[in-house]
Amino acid sequence: MKILIIEDSTSLRRSLKIGLSNLGFTVDDTGDGSEGLSMALAGDYSLLILDLMLPSVDGTAILKAIRKANKDMRVLILSARDLTEDKIEGLLNGADDYLTKPFSFDELHVRLLCLMRRGSLNINSTTITVGPFSLDLHLKQLHCDGKDANLTPNEYKLVECLFSNQGKVICPEKLSEYLAGQYDAVAKNSIEAHLSTTRKKTRALGYDLPIKTKRGFGYFVENN
Repeated sequence: MKILIIEDSTSLRRSLKIGLSNLGFTVDDTGDGSEGLSMALAGDYSLLILDLMLPSVDGTAILKAIRKANKDMRVLILSARDLTEDKIEGLLNGADDYLTKPFSFDELHVRLLCLMRRGSLNINSTTITVGPFSLDLHLKQLHCDGKDANLTPNEYKLVECLFSNQGKVICPEKLSEYLAGQYDAVAKNSIEAHLSTTRKKTRALGYDLPIKTKRGFGYFVENN
């Protein structure tokens, strides 16, 4: 899953990015409201962690603009404003959840997982199933008929991106962005290398990975 953090506290923003990246999320971040709004409207994010008190454009204005643009994005407000009326206003303006500072990172993680279940995957559990393959979104594991394929973080992210987008061809650029974030890149040959090692791991368990290549376009999941 791809997350955008708009938070003006540099230390908090850095710690959130490190913590969420270590959990397997792809994270972009900014401390400026105007830049954050542009990123939110232009990017393909599943989740947004949004502070309310921001320079240039405040969080409420960002939230309203996102909802007006009909962006399919879950929004968690993370704010020091702890009055009941602040929480009500945030939720009425389109936020999906509201967490006050200071907070527990574990609680933030659980709230994000709950929001994911309401996201575009449209699933009620924490798994995505494709044939004999089961992707555990909590444990960040790919199981082949119950056996763990022991994927690396990048191998897992590749499978997560493609399994989450069944029925779509995903171009190498999108996969690169999913693995490395908006401002970095992963070369196509690296993507091929990750797919190759993932296929070897699933074949060792007796199964062929259902990820195919559409030459000139990208990759897709074949779900027979």
